[in-house]
Amino acid sequence: MTMTTRPDSYSEKLWPAWWIWTAGTLIGASVSLMFFPIDAVFGFLAMAVGVALVLFALVVTTPRLTVTGDSLTVGRAQIGTEHLGHVVAHRGDAAREQLGPGLDARSYRCIRGWVDPVVTAEITDPQDETPYWLFSVRRPERVLAVLGSTEPVREQGTSITG
Repeated sequence: MTMTTRPDSYSEKLWPAWWIWTAGTLIGASVSLMFFPIDAVFGFLAMAVGVALVLFALVVTTPRLTVTGDSLTVGRAQIGTEHLGHVVAHRGDAAREQLGPGLDARSYRCIRGWVDPVVTAEITDPQDETPYWLFSVRRPERVLAVLGSTEPVREQGTSITG
């Protein structure tokens, strides 16, 4: 008899793409432009402080995704897995459908535009008015495995109820 085991947990941070780090560094450095005419030392000091502040803000605002057998945490929101219903992952056209025409405004969202796959997790708690969570994830197969979903990652399709 073969037993299949599912992973116990999965965790990732939804770090910004390389171009956001680059843009942040340039924006932080641009603060120095108003100080260089006064003094080069003030200019370099302002550049260092500006870059440090922008990069610090990027690190602090990066959400963490943690999935265990008992709970799902996305950013600052957490829910017990007993309140999750149908869980489906989407990639490509199916993900764009979820983020556009298939989006329910009442859903909880933690979306990062530079991460293509998204997961929709139906909320079954009758006291919660949120129909589902929609969140970005780099490895949707791992999230589905931890949550015990046997659904394949959808490349095409409509909303979570479809």
